[in-house]
Amino acid sequence: MIPSKEEMYAALEERHGKELQKLFSETAVVICGLGGLGSNVAISLARAGLGRIHLIDFDRVDISNLNRQQYFPEQLGQYKADALKDTLLKIAPYCDITSQAVKLDEENIPVLLADFLIVCECFDNAEQKAMLVNSVLENFPDKKLVAASGMAGLGSANSIVTKRIARNFWLCGDGKSDVNEGLGLISARVAVCAAHQATMVLRIISGKDEA
Repeated sequence: MIPSKEEMYAALEERHGKELQKLFSETAVVICGLGGLGSNVAISLARAGLGRIHLIDFDRVDISNLNRQQYFPEQLGQYKADALKDTLLKIAPYCDITSQAVKLDEENIPVLLADFLIVCECFDNAEQKAMLVNSVLENFPDKKLVAASGMAGLGSANSIVTKRIARNFWLCGDGKSDVNEGLGLISARVAVCAAHQATMVLRIISGKDEA
């Protein structure tokens, strides 16, 4: 039996405190890219009781994703935006989860990201990462941008850190490990970086904007 909305939010308030949970519940975040980073970030934020989470990714779930991304074998072939939305609604049935199966580019970013104070950059591709970061910084200097760079391989998890790059820009990762080198992306280390991103988002919402 699914608990009522009141019961679920009472449990969150007991864990987080009423004031902090109110801040979480009033915040809308957009997650751009729903692979190993984005799917893990989304689940952490949904469990924290965010008010709205918007998911954007044009790709479909592939068998190669299952080693590190939060999808199930029965979701193979589905758009990641749709599949992850279904999963999040099982975790947080009263969260406002919206999704779009669309590829972000320099032309649609000013429209698609306009309504969100906090933007999570969670792409795997370096060029896409740079494009999104540059577009957000150029078009939305007042938005909070949490991005990632460097989480591949089996290097120490302790080398993954969060750094504040500019007033409204934070970067998580080790800053050097490349997805195209060595072992590539391994579930545990990608999840560590995603946890850094999700934690930074929650810190920003709570007013603690230092990395």
